[in-house]
Amino acid sequence: MTALNRPTRWAWGLGYGGLIPFVSLAVAVWQPGGADRSRVLFALVAYGATILSFLGAIHWGLAMRDAFGPSVGLLLWGVVPSLLAWLAMLLAPAIGLGLLIAGLWTCYGVDRSVYPRFGLDGWLRMRLLLTVVASLSCLAGASRQFANA
Repeated sequence: MTALNRPTRWAWGLGYGGLIPFVSLAVAVWQPGGADRSRVLFALVAYGATILSFLGAIHWGLAMRDAFGPSVGLLLWGVVPSLLAWLAMLLAPAIGLGLLIAGLWTCYGVDRSVYPRFGLDGWLRMRLLLTVVASLSCLAGASRQFANA
């Protein structure tokens, strides 16, 4: 079995669908008189943490498919995003969202170096777009908390 070297329509659709919570929560946090802002911020941090963990888990999948045997580097990297995500949930929301932004971009950077090794370069365009929108959503949430301070 070979890996798909670029996203299918389903992957693009699900990727875009995965942005709905990011964008919706970023908009909701700026709504005057809307839902309890602290709950919305927590939901944004929690969703970002979930996605960051997912991005790390991909590397475990890649390690399991490695023709040379599971790479210790891929396995180790695969747990780092989950640890960052957990830490982000323990911090004040604005700081946690900042950590998530850093984590999302770090994951993208690692993917840019790892994906070509597995013939997955074609996924990087989608990854970049998803990373930009997710990061901007987290930034909007963090900015709102600072605007309230």
